[in-house]
Amino acid sequence: MSDSHTTLRSMHDLGLAAWFGGSLMGAFGVNGAATRIDDSTKRLPTASAGWTRWTPVNAAAIGAHLAGAVGELVTESPRMAAQRGVGRASTVKTALTVGALAVTGYSRLLGMRLAKAGTPSVQGVTEPNGQTPAHVAASQRQLKMLQWAIPALTGALIVVTAYMGEQQKPGQVLRGILGRANGLTHAPGRMGKGAGGMAAMHAVRRHMAMNGR
Repeated sequence: MSDSHTTLRSMHDLGLAAWFGGSLMGAFGVNGAATRIDDSTKRLPTASAGWTRWTPVNAAAIGAHLAGAVGELVTESPRMAAQRGVGRASTVKTALTVGALAVTGYSRLLGMRLAKAGTPSVQGVTEPNGQTPAHVAASQRQLKMLQWAIPALTGALIVVTAYMGEQQKPGQVLRGILGRANGLTHAPGRMGKGAGGMAAMHAVRRHMAMNGR
């Protein structure tokens, strides 16, 4: 089970790293480099070609991340139910993931629109000039905002993942589980003190066994 958990975590982390790093490099590197092209009608097609080549890799990275995230969610579900704070962190992480997926998908749609626009004259990939057609300029302005939203959201995912990693330390697990069990003992009609303590100890042992500790 420990080996399986390592595989899931590797898929989760490597996929997220590529998602974050690729979006940041694209905004700075691909889009930034395209503005250096002298011919303003070649800037958009050149950047579009770069993003098109990256899209399959990015899709694979996102798929690996999601597979790892779902697998970790399943393997960590007992701790999520028993340890205080884990469920809340998982909710935040899920919301960030859904947001990042939505922004990534819409950004790709805008990119495809720009790729089909032909060779309009532009100031940059996300900056129109006086000769840029109105519909192209509209897509550029939207993309200008979204290109920074993706690394912001995926970067926040990395921070939340790091925080949740700290929650897996034995001391944090024990404090969180005892805190949850203590809350249950004071909840009317929920769980008795003995049952709460037994659930806490069972969850601690399960967590340590799953992580090879």
